[in-house]
Amino acid sequence: MFLTIKKIPIKTWSSEKPLNFKPKFSTFFFLCLGLVLFGLGEGLLVLSTTGNSPWSVFAEGISKKTDISIGAATFIVSVSVLFLWIFLKQKPGIGTVMNIIIIAGMIDVTLYLFDQPTNFFSKYLLSVVSVLLVGLGSGIYLVANLGPGPRDGLMTGLTKITNLPIAFVRACLEISVVLIGWYLGGTVGVGTLIFAFGIGPAVAFGLFFVNKIS
Repeated sequence: MFLTIKKIPIKTWSSEKPLNFKPKFSTFFFLCLGLVLFGLGEGLLVLSTTGNSPWSVFAEGISKKTDISIGAATFIVSVSVLFLWIFLKQKPGIGTVMNIIIIAGMIDVTLYLFDQPTNFFSKYLLSVVSVLLVGLGSGIYLVANLGPGPRDGLMTGLTKITNLPIAFVRACLEISVVLIGWYLGGTVGVGTLIFAFGIGPAVAFGLFFVNKIS
Protein backbone atom coordinates (compact mmCIF):
# COMPACT_ATOMS: atom_id res chain seq x y z
CA MET A 1 0.00 0.00 0.00
CA PHE A 2 1.23 3.48 -0.86
CA LEU A 3 0.35 4.75 2.63
CA THR A 4 3.15 2.62 4.09
CA ILE A 5 5.91 4.39 2.13
CA LYS A 6 8.60 5.68 4.50
CA LYS A 7 11.40 6.69 2.14
CA ILE A 8 11.66 8.66 -1.07
CA PRO A 9 12.38 6.18 -3.90
CA ILE A 10 15.63 6.41 -5.86
CA LYS A 11 15.30 6.13 -9.63
CA THR A 12 17.81 6.10 -12.47
CA TRP A 13 17.13 9.80 -13.03
CA SER A 14 17.44 10.80 -9.36
CA SER A 15 20.34 13.07 -8.44
CA GLU A 16 22.88 11.43 -6.15
CA LYS A 17 23.02 14.55 -3.98
CA PRO A 18 20.70 17.56 -3.50
CA LEU A 19 23.43 20.16 -4.09
CA ASN A 20 24.05 19.03 -7.64
CA PHE A 21 24.38 22.07 -9.90
CA LYS A 22 25.02 20.05 -13.06
CA PRO A 23 22.21 17.47 -13.05
CA LYS A 24 21.45 15.11 -15.91
CA PHE A 25 18.88 16.34 -18.42
CA SER A 26 16.41 13.66 -17.29
CA THR A 27 16.78 14.73 -13.66
CA PHE A 28 16.17 18.38 -14.50
CA PHE A 29 13.24 17.44 -16.78
CA PHE A 30 11.44 15.46 -14.08
CA LEU A 31 12.14 18.17 -11.52
CA CYS A 32 10.44 20.74 -13.77
CA LEU A 33 7.59 18.37 -14.66
CA GLY A 34 6.87 17.75 -11.00
CA LEU A 35 6.89 21.45 -10.19
CA VAL A 36 4.60 22.25 -13.15
CA LEU A 37 2.06 19.71 -11.87
CA PHE A 38 2.46 21.07 -8.34
CA GLY A 39 1.82 24.65 -9.50
CA LEU A 40 -1.10 23.54 -11.67
CA GLY A 41 -2.69 21.84 -8.67
CA GLU A 42 -2.22 24.92 -6.48
CA GLY A 43 -3.74 27.12 -9.18
CA LEU A 44 -6.74 24.84 -9.67
CA LEU A 45 -7.39 24.81 -5.94
CA VAL A 46 -7.49 28.61 -5.95
CA LEU A 47 -9.77 28.45 -8.99
CA SER A 48 -12.18 26.08 -7.21
CA THR A 49 -12.98 28.86 -4.67
CA THR A 50 -13.53 26.18 -2.01
CA GLY A 51 -10.51 27.24 0.05
CA ASN A 52 -6.81 27.39 -0.73
CA SER A 53 -3.82 25.51 0.61
CA PRO A 54 -2.32 27.25 3.68
CA TRP A 55 0.48 29.08 1.86
CA SER A 56 -1.84 30.06 -1.00
CA VAL A 57 -4.26 31.53 1.55
CA PHE A 58 -1.35 33.68 2.70
CA ALA A 59 -0.36 34.58 -0.88
CA GLU A 60 -3.95 35.44 -1.83
CA GLY A 61 -4.24 37.64 1.23
CA ILE A 62 -1.10 39.53 0.21
CA SER A 63 -2.43 39.71 -3.36
CA LYS A 64 -5.64 41.36 -2.22
CA LYS A 65 -3.83 43.89 -0.04
CA THR A 66 -1.20 44.83 -2.63
CA ASP A 67 -3.11 44.36 -5.91
CA ILE A 68 -0.50 42.00 -7.36
CA SER A 69 -1.27 38.53 -8.76
CA ILE A 70 -1.39 35.47 -6.51
CA GLY A 71 1.54 34.02 -8.44
CA ALA A 72 3.61 37.16 -7.84
CA ALA A 73 2.68 37.09 -4.15
CA THR A 74 3.68 33.42 -4.00
CA PHE A 75 7.04 34.31 -5.54
CA ILE A 76 7.63 37.08 -3.00
CA VAL A 77 6.67 34.81 -0.09
CA SER A 78 8.98 32.05 -1.36
CA VAL A 79 11.94 34.40 -1.77
CA SER A 80 11.29 35.83 1.72
CA VAL A 81 11.23 32.33 3.20
CA LEU A 82 14.43 31.49 1.33
CA PHE A 83 16.08 34.56 2.88
CA LEU A 84 15.38 33.06 6.32
CA TRP A 85 17.51 30.07 5.33
CA ILE A 86 20.59 32.27 5.90
CA PHE A 87 19.89 32.28 9.64
CA LEU A 88 19.05 28.57 9.64
CA LYS A 89 22.26 27.60 7.80
CA GLN A 90 20.32 25.88 5.03
CA LYS A 91 21.73 25.53 1.51
CA PRO A 92 19.45 25.88 -1.53
CA GLY A 93 19.80 23.66 -4.57
CA ILE A 94 18.60 23.97 -8.16
CA GLY A 95 15.32 22.42 -7.06
CA THR A 96 14.85 25.18 -4.50
CA VAL A 97 15.26 27.93 -7.08
CA MET A 98 13.10 26.21 -9.72
CA ASN A 99 10.45 25.59 -7.04
CA ILE A 100 10.15 29.34 -6.50
CA ILE A 101 9.99 30.22 -10.20
CA ILE A 102 7.84 27.44 -11.66
CA ILE A 103 5.17 27.14 -8.97
CA ALA A 104 4.57 30.90 -8.85
CA GLY A 105 4.41 31.09 -12.64
CA MET A 106 2.11 28.08 -13.00
CA ILE A 107 -0.39 29.48 -10.49
CA ASP A 108 -0.83 32.63 -12.58
CA VAL A 109 -0.89 30.69 -15.88
CA THR A 110 -3.58 28.35 -14.49
CA LEU A 111 -5.74 31.21 -13.25
CA TYR A 112 -5.41 32.89 -16.67
CA LEU A 113 -6.13 29.83 -18.83
CA PHE A 114 -8.99 28.16 -16.94
CA ASP A 115 -12.43 29.37 -15.89
CA GLN A 116 -13.93 28.91 -12.46
CA PRO A 117 -16.34 25.95 -12.17
CA THR A 118 -19.97 27.02 -12.10
CA ASN A 119 -21.63 24.43 -9.87
CA PHE A 120 -21.15 23.00 -6.40
CA PHE A 121 -20.13 19.49 -7.51
CA SER A 122 -17.55 20.75 -10.02
CA LYS A 123 -15.93 23.02 -7.44
CA TYR A 124 -15.32 20.23 -4.94
CA LEU A 125 -14.34 17.72 -7.60
CA LEU A 126 -11.77 20.26 -8.80
CA SER A 127 -10.45 20.71 -5.25
CA VAL A 128 -9.89 16.94 -4.92
CA VAL A 129 -8.20 16.74 -8.34
CA SER A 130 -5.98 19.68 -7.43
CA VAL A 131 -4.72 17.97 -4.26
CA LEU A 132 -3.97 14.82 -6.27
CA LEU A 133 -1.99 16.89 -8.79
CA VAL A 134 0.01 18.57 -6.02
CA GLY A 135 0.73 15.14 -4.54
CA LEU A 136 1.82 13.68 -7.87
CA GLY A 137 3.96 16.73 -8.61
CA SER A 138 5.54 16.49 -5.17
CA GLY A 139 6.36 12.83 -5.73
CA ILE A 140 8.11 13.56 -9.02
CA TYR A 141 10.10 16.57 -7.83
CA LEU A 142 11.12 14.93 -4.54
CA VAL A 143 12.46 11.87 -6.36
CA ALA A 144 14.56 14.19 -8.56
CA ASN A 145 16.45 15.04 -5.32
CA LEU A 146 17.72 18.48 -6.32
CA GLY A 147 16.98 20.35 -3.12
CA PRO A 148 13.85 21.07 -1.05
CA GLY A 149 11.38 23.87 -1.65
CA PRO A 150 11.71 27.04 0.47
CA ARG A 151 8.97 25.98 2.91
CA ASP A 152 10.35 22.47 3.38
CA GLY A 153 13.80 23.92 4.04
CA LEU A 154 12.33 26.35 6.57
CA MET A 155 10.62 23.44 8.30
CA THR A 156 13.73 21.27 8.50
CA GLY A 157 15.91 24.24 9.53
CA LEU A 158 13.58 25.22 12.38
CA THR A 159 13.39 21.60 13.46
CA LYS A 160 17.18 21.44 13.75
CA ILE A 161 17.59 24.60 15.81
CA THR A 162 14.55 24.06 18.08
CA ASN A 163 14.84 20.27 18.43
CA LEU A 164 11.04 20.12 18.24
CA PRO A 165 9.20 17.34 16.37
CA ILE A 166 8.97 18.00 12.64
CA ALA A 167 5.18 17.46 12.68
CA PHE A 168 4.78 20.14 15.37
CA VAL A 169 7.00 22.63 13.50
CA ARG A 170 5.15 22.08 10.22
CA ALA A 171 1.76 22.37 11.92
CA CYS A 172 2.78 25.67 13.56
CA LEU A 173 3.96 27.06 10.22
CA GLU A 174 0.82 26.01 8.36
CA ILE A 175 -1.56 27.29 11.05
CA SER A 176 0.33 30.59 11.28
CA VAL A 177 0.22 31.33 7.55
CA VAL A 178 -3.45 30.32 7.31
CA LEU A 179 -4.42 32.67 10.12
CA ILE A 180 -2.40 35.57 8.72
CA GLY A 181 -3.67 34.90 5.19
CA TRP A 182 -7.27 34.66 6.37
CA TYR A 183 -6.90 37.94 8.25
CA LEU A 184 -5.59 39.55 5.04
CA GLY A 185 -8.55 38.25 3.05
CA GLY A 186 -7.33 34.90 1.71
CA THR A 187 -9.89 32.18 1.02
CA VAL A 188 -10.25 29.56 3.77
CA GLY A 189 -12.86 26.84 3.42
CA VAL A 190 -13.55 23.16 2.96
CA GLY A 191 -10.93 23.04 0.22
CA THR A 192 -8.33 24.08 2.80
CA LEU A 193 -9.34 21.11 4.95
CA ILE A 194 -9.33 18.80 1.92
CA PHE A 195 -5.76 19.92 1.24
CA ALA A 196 -4.69 19.67 4.89
CA PHE A 197 -5.96 16.11 5.31
CA GLY A 198 -5.40 14.93 1.75
CA ILE A 199 -1.93 16.20 0.90
CA GLY A 200 -0.07 13.58 2.97
CA PRO A 201 -1.75 10.58 1.30
CA ALA A 202 -1.56 12.37 -2.08
CA VAL A 203 2.22 12.82 -1.81
CA ALA A 204 2.58 9.20 -0.70
CA PHE A 205 0.55 8.10 -3.73
CA GLY A 206 2.69 10.33 -5.96
CA LEU A 207 5.87 8.66 -4.67
CA PHE A 208 4.28 5.21 -5.08
CA PHE A 209 3.17 6.02 -8.64
CA VAL A 210 6.56 7.37 -9.69
CA ASN A 211 8.31 4.35 -8.18
CA LYS A 212 6.09 1.96 -10.14
CA ILE A 213 6.13 3.52 -13.59
CA SER A 214 9.56 5.05 -14.06
